[in-house]
Amino acid sequence: MNVIFEERPSLHGYLIGIASLDAPGSLNALSLPMIDALQDRLQAWADDPRVACVLLRGNGSKAFCAGGDVVQLAKRCLENPGETPELAQRFFAHEYRLDHYLHTFPKPLICWAHGHVLGGGMGLLQGAGIRIVTTSSRLAMPEISIGLFPDVGGSHFLSRLPGKLGLFFGLTASPMNATDALDLDLADRFLLDTQQDALIDGLIQLNWRDQADLQLHSLLKALAHQASGELPPAQWLPRRKRIDALLDQASLPLSWNALAALQNDDDALLAKAAKTMLGGCPLTGHLVWEQIRRARHLSLAQVFQMEYGMSLTCCRHPEFAEGVRARLIDKDHAPRWHWPDVAAVRAHIVDAHFAQPAGEHPLARLG
Repeated sequence: MNVIFEERPSLHGYLIGIASLDAPGSLNALSLPMIDALQDRLQAWADDPRVACVLLRGNGSKAFCAGGDVVQLAKRCLENPGETPELAQRFFAHEYRLDHYLHTFPKPLICWAHGHVLGGGMGLLQGAGIRIVTTSSRLAMPEISIGLFPDVGGSHFLSRLPGKLGLFFGLTASPMNATDALDLDLADRFLLDTQQDALIDGLIQLNWRDQADLQLHSLLKALAHQASGELPPAQWLPRRKRIDALLDQASLPLSWNALAALQNDDDALLAKAAKTMLGGCPLTGHLVWEQIRRARHLSLAQVFQMEYGMSLTCCRHPEFAEGVRARLIDKDHAPRWHWPDVAAVRAHIVDAHFAQPAGEHPLARLG
């Protein structure tokens, strides 16, 4: 199942639960068995009075988690075009249920998000009570490149970023470093990649019986103080004014064209963002625009319910399977989009992604 679970005894009779994603060859991409194993163990730890705290991390130096394992999903979609594979129904329902559960976990839940933190990895990170980023952290929602959309709660956290930054990140898949994540309230603490052992040692030594919250805060604050000199320069807040002006548009096609004009810009970061968007899926651009518009007025549970319907519709449409084929299966990096022109995507195609599935919604009982 590619997840390792440990229970480290503390000095005062409690246990520290450690869940380690263990698929470094795929950058710890989440498979359905990994998702189910995490759900089961986290629920067991929540119910176990001996477990005081949980640390969620990824093995390997390159990534905490580079997203969901979408290759198998896309292959099923390619085998049965126009249909929703049963695997997709289970995968997205279980993944979104896990992400929502993390947001409601009743004990301190620390996520160590080093290296690549993409897509499904962002869903895990944003659900954690204490979100740690490191020197190597690179956070992004890259779904535009594979014809999906920023899911796993992306509708919620992107819609709550300042100005037009949520729309920008959804359209361009631009990576954020640790300082960006802190600036945008997508992380809580910055630590060095080399401080993970010190964190675990500190958790083991805490007296979880007495003022545990205060002690945990002091531990994290002290470690963060030691690391503060290594914070990277901010990338995106200094560019927010320009991004807001560019994306102050009345429609997605106008926003798309405004960003496209940056592909030869003197600002290398913005030029790269524009080129990534232009290689991405125009239908995804429309979904990003609409999901952010709708999510501002939705609860977290309603966001996951909306995204579930969107995901199943993406599996029925050709763009998702084609995007994964081009980027991750054949790796020719030349997706042949069904709707290659952003202006040609009709409103009824976009609206169809927001229809709810028939019958009882599998996420209807989210709190």
